[in-house]
Amino acid sequence: MDLGGWLQSLGLGKYEAAFRENEIDETVLPSLTHETLKELGVTAVGHRLKLLDAIAALCTEASAPASPSGTPPEVNEAARDTAERRQVTVMFSDLVGSTALSARMDPADPREVISAYQSCVAETVRRFGGGFVAKYIGDGVLSEIAASGQSPACRPIATLGALYAANSSSNALASFRSGVLKPSVNQS
Repeated sequence: MDLGGWLQSLGLGKYEAAFRENEIDETVLPSLTHETLKELGVTAVGHRLKLLDAIAALCTEASAPASPSGTPPEVNEAARDTAERRQVTVMFSDLVGSTALSARMDPADPREVISAYQSCVAETVRRFGGGFVAKYIGDGVLSEIAASGQSPACRPIATLGALYAANSSSNALASFRSGVLKPSVNQS
């Protein structure tokens, strides 16, 4: 991937030198966060959001099967006859208290918090559950985790993967939440 060309296409070519100096390539892009982008010198919130959205789009494109030249792929009739159902586990995680949080923050800050939360959940689902993010909905993340084997005995593994991913996301966010989601104090 031509990282410089990609940054230019986003209108963010001025960060190319910083990305090269810090050895940022396509394998590192999915790990970038608001904080690491700040360390790279991307100080504008809008530029960080644009980069994170573009990185998410790259990840989505990379996981989607590509059909060459828009023609439907040839289907082997034997394969069509042996099609099977696969059990998937769907997990939706939501940032609890985000509405109250946005009321206490500067209007530009909640998007940064929600984006960091979504990135954390997405990475955890990929790492622990072997799944992927199907859709970002508001401050939530809709994920799918498929059973890895054909045997009915493998089906619970997808569910356990989703539960483990949910638990790991919760644990990973504990320190994040303690710094951001402090209870409000009502002074009367």
